[in-house]
Parts: sequence; structure tokens; C-alpha cells
Amino acid sequence: MSIFIRNALIVTQDARRSVTKGNMLISGNTISYIGKKEFGADETIDAHGMAAMPGFINTHTHVAMSRFKGMLNDINLGGFLKKTFKYDAGRSENDLYDSSLVGIREMIDSGITSFVDLYYSEDIIAKAAEKLGMRAFLSWVTLDEQFTTQKGNPVKNAEHFIMTHKRSRLVSPSIGVQGIYVASDETLAKAKEISERHKTLMHMHLAETRKEVADEISKTGERPVEHLSKIGFLSSRLLAAHCVWLSDREIGLLASKRVNVSWNQISNSKLASGSARIGDMLKKGINVSLGTDSNGSNNSLNMFEAMKFSALSMKSLYGDASAITAQEVLDMITINAAKAIKREDIGSLEIGKLADIVLLRIDTPNMLPSNKSNIVNNIAYSANPSNVAYVLIDGKIVKEQASAKFQNA
Repeated sequence: MSIFIRNALIVTQDARRSVTKGNMLISGNTISYIGKKEFGADETIDAHGMAAMPGFINTHTHVAMSRFKGMLNDINLGGFLKKTFKYDAGRSENDLYDSSLVGIREMIDSGITSFVDLYYSEDIIAKAAEKLGMRAFLSWVTLDEQFTTQKGNPVKNAEHFIMTHKRSRLVSPSIGVQGIYVASDETLAKAKEISERHKTLMHMHLAETRKEVADEISKTGERPVEHLSKIGFLSSRLLAAHCVWLSDREIGLLASKRVNVSWNQISNSKLASGSARIGDMLKKGINVSLGTDSNGSNNSLNMFEAMKFSALSMKSLYGDASAITAQEVLDMITINAAKAIKREDIGSLEIGKLADIVLLRIDTPNMLPSNKSNIVNNIAYSANPSNVAYVLIDGKIVKEQASAKFQNA
């Protein structure tokens, strides 16, 4: 199957951040040409009035929590977690599956072509992702048995999931940790050993609230990142979500161990958890990506909203309008995110990379005028899900605005 995309404003997100007017050829599931030539193909998309860019990568969510939308509002994280654990205890497989379908469709609407998930029953979420053709990086959450609602041992469940989903084309299994507040050193050590043995990501919540920090100091005399460093848990395999309450020393520790950070500012603001010091992390060379978190703690899986809100929050935090730029937040949902999940084959539009592509309408009132010089600014600050005309994942069209329908719906 081949697809020819013609007359697009191509935002490559390559090393030069090239923006060019031209055509692309998709052969099978890869990009085989970018330039001015015309090609015959099985399908042609006339992208006049559209921008082509890499599909967005959401580096932290809990997609099966879509059914909790509107049920967890106006409470701080402690109350949020208490309610969430209660709801989780009574969920059926059908509930998890249907909720995941809804969340994945919402993400596709927002131009998201890959997502990193942290939850239990990731095998059910994998089925939903495969049905809709979504690229999914699924981290089975682990925690001490005394705190879990899972059947069986969470660490064993996670390893079983990894072993049974290793060969999936779209699903990449890995191991997660709920947080240091419910995971003993023994659980953390087992999670890291499994990650290293199976060569997978580790994904966890980290330093999300003041309480988490205060409790860890009370228990160990150390802040969360300091303790994880002491026990040898930090590594470049770790994708740490939130990282709101970090000391200068902790930022240095994350940088020295090349830990990747998933920034979830909308969730952090909604739960009054605070604002991560992203500017300081970037100065230290930490690779930062963006996450939406769940429909419970965000109410939407809208990456356009996440880009704009996150950038504006940092300008306010630092009192500097240039603290975070449009290019930097666009990098966070494309090439930075690809680096965080160890995938060099996605995150930019380049020959030989997988065809995870979003076509955005730029001839609509909210995007006019758009051209080579301002398109990155307009994507970051002006676009919304209504601009998403086409979504391609692995070389297949999974959404086409013209027909107003999802493939495999």
C-alpha cells in the first residue's frame, strides 16, 4: 500500500527543524520520499491548505480512566487517589476495554499517534490499541501487594505482560511503578531488574506533590529522587512523570543519570500539585516531553491544549515570556518524546522513518495566516483538534476528517 501526500507545508522536526512546501510518499509503513516530485500511488491526499507533521507522542496517561471524566474534580491528589483506587477495585474487563477505546479515539482526534500508559490490565488496553491501529507503549503498574487492587502479584503480572506482548507491531510492553509512596525498595529493585533483563522502559510517578516529598523525608531522611539515586534505581530507561517538587540537587541527579521527564502541567494545575521547574531541567540537559495524564486528572486528552497551557505556565512561573518557546514545546511532543521512549524511527518526518503523520488544516480562521515562518508558533498556540484532518499511524489512515469517521471504529 502506498500513499502520496502532495502540496503540504511539511514541518519535519528533523535536526535542522526544516519547514518546506512539498510532497511525501509513504511506501508500506515508512516514509520513502520527501521533496517536489510527483508519484503515482494507491491513494493520493491533496494536502493543499494543510501542514504535515510528525504524529504527537503523549508520554504519560492512563487511558482506561476515560470513564472517570468529570468524576474526580475539585479535589487534591490524596482524595483523587483514594477515589481512583475505590473505582478501580470494581472495574470489569469490558469497562476497561470500552473506556480505552474512547480515550484512544480522543487522542487520535488530538493528533496523538503514540501514547505511554501506566495502569494495570495493560493486556486489555493493548487489544483496544491494536483494534484502532494506535501505537502504544504500555507500562504495567507495580506496587507493593498490600496496596494493590490487582489479582496476583503486580511485579509478576508486569513481567507476564512483557513476555506475552514482545512481538506486537504496535504495542511495546514495559514495567511501571505507581510511586515511591506505595513501592518498597524491594519492589523498585525488582522492577528495575525486569526492565533491564527485558530491555524495556520503566515509567513512574515521581515527586508529584509536597506530601510525597515530606513523607519520604520522614521515612528515609531523603527526598524521593535522592533515595532512588541511593538505591541505584535511576537510569536512562526511566521515564518519570510530573517531577514537580525537585531540589537543585535532585535535578542534577536526574540529569547525571539521563532520566527522561514527562511534564504534565494541566494535571498538576488541576490537582494543585504545583509547577515543575522545566526551565531549570532544560538548562541541565534533561530530556523533557509532554503528557496529558488521564481524563480523571485532566478531563481531556488534548495535546494542543497541553502545549499551550504548559508553555504559558512556564512563562508565568519564570516571569519571562521566552522561558519556553513554541519550538521547544513542539519538540517535547515529537523528537524529545521519541527519545524518551527509545524510538529513533518516529518523532520526525524523514526518509526511512515510520509513517506516523498528522495533517492539520491551516486554511481555517484560527490558523490564518500560516506560512513557513510562523507555522510552529501557530501549531503550539493557535491550533486545536478541529484542525486535525488526517491521522496516519504505521502508514495507515486511522482518521480522515473529510469522512468524519474513524477507521476500525
